[in-house]
Amino acid sequence: MIILYGMPLSGHVHRVRLLLSMLDLEYRFEVVDASAPELLRLNPLGQVPVLRDGDLVLADSNAILVYLAKAYGAGTHWLPDDAVGAAHVQRWLSIAAGELRQGPAAARMVALFGKAGEPADARARAAGLLTFMDRWLDGRAYLAAACPTLADLACYGYTAHAPEGGVSLEPYLHVRAWLERIEALPRFVPLPWRD
Repeated sequence: MIILYGMPLSGHVHRVRLLLSMLDLEYRFEVVDASAPELLRLNPLGQVPVLRDGDLVLADSNAILVYLAKAYGAGTHWLPDDAVGAAHVQRWLSIAAGELRQGPAAARMVALFGKAGEPADARARAAGLLTFMDRWLDGRAYLAAACPTLADLACYGYTAHAPEGGVSLEPYLHVRAWLERIEALPRFVPLPWRD
């Protein structure tokens, strides 16, 4: 049995939940706080998500995505086998860990949770990234390929929830259309909005 440890409002956790759903994998979701002793035993960095698959324990959402795609997604489109396709996906996984985390995700962390230590210019970074994404998606259906990949799942949650951080998606027509395409995928599961 696959066990996913995390918090329901985490975009990092959500990207893993999306792939688990897309691959139609059964799993148990264990809600844990980042400071919970059980989580710290699994990941001393105190970060979610953490995935347990038998004896394997993995932390880091992007690493988990790659593992799941390789272990359970053979023959699917989630992680291309060719070098160029895999590189395009990796580029967007890096953007998800960098610009997306420092922009829309950081603005959301401050607005929703009052998290200290986030970049003071997170909203400006978000606007810069969304402008880049909007131009990139002009004429493209998905971020890294002609079909959805891990890149799209990794970037979806914090992009879709940018408004929770005070970042409007209204100016970004192509980004909004891309979000709708992701939401229309079979077995899509939404990232909950904070009440």
